[in-house]
Amino acid sequence: MAIGLAYLREWVGKSQTLQDRIAAFPSNAMAATLNRDDPVYADGTPLPPLWHWLHFLPIYKLSDAGYDGHAALGGFLPPVPLPRRMWAGSRLRFLAPLRIGRDLRKLSTVASVDHKQGRSGELVFVTIRHQLFDGDTQGVDEEHNIVYREASAPDDPPPKLTPAPDASAFSRAVLPDPVLLFRYSALTFNGHRIHYDLPFCTGTEGYPGLVVHGPLLATLLMDLLRCQMPQAQVTAFEFRAIAPVFDTEGFSLHGQPQADGKTIQLWVRRQDGALAMDAKAMIA
Repeated sequence: MAIGLAYLREWVGKSQTLQDRIAAFPSNAMAATLNRDDPVYADGTPLPPLWHWLHFLPIYKLSDAGYDGHAALGGFLPPVPLPRRMWAGSRLRFLAPLRIGRDLRKLSTVASVDHKQGRSGELVFVTIRHQLFDGDTQGVDEEHNIVYREASAPDDPPPKLTPAPDASAFSRAVLPDPVLLFRYSALTFNGHRIHYDLPFCTGTEGYPGLVVHGPLLATLLMDLLRCQMPQAQVTAFEFRAIAPVFDTEGFSLHGQPQADGKTIQLWVRRQDGALAMDAKAMIA
């Protein structure tokens, strides 16, 4: 397949600005979805780390959706001619609180477009920088990595799995189900069918079950940290998706404070022992 990298790189530097009044409902719905016993979120309450993903949602007409439920190619994102798209990871700095009830601004810029040849075919990596502001005060600075790849084929080599660490200071078992995945899709206006349409997953995409969202896994890791260290102020967070997680099996969340007292290693371990997500939080 001709990728046309030079053409795709014409999108580098392209930006868009979105405005959003931060309503309380998404945070209260997320707290309920995570089984948290938080006080009611209301105007003036700071958004927990990563919960800004519930806002500034990309809205597109149903007629503009692709076969998989994603928005069709083009527009702000470069029109990468590969059918599968996933959130590969993010690097975030939390600079100032973002509060419910405020009118916030999000500036998104295409930072880079790169091409690689993977074990299973062509890969295109797109990095987007997101900056969130309350007036002139920047609250979040995020680099978001998206990877595009070819559809799988029956003769593709099996993915190379990395074993997850065996021991951790704290952990939590999670048994995903379609309700959890549906709620997160609804809260993030994510129409990607791999998260809720089982016949599409197994018949069209060749997955064994529904795919657990990468950002949901990251949110669960952050929630684990918040439960274990509720007084810690998270100043930075990064994560990288390593292997997919499906609703057919449980998985576990793990955390391990490092010797410097400021770094918390976090990871998601699949039931087969494979590392699904590797993450790191910096705390003050």
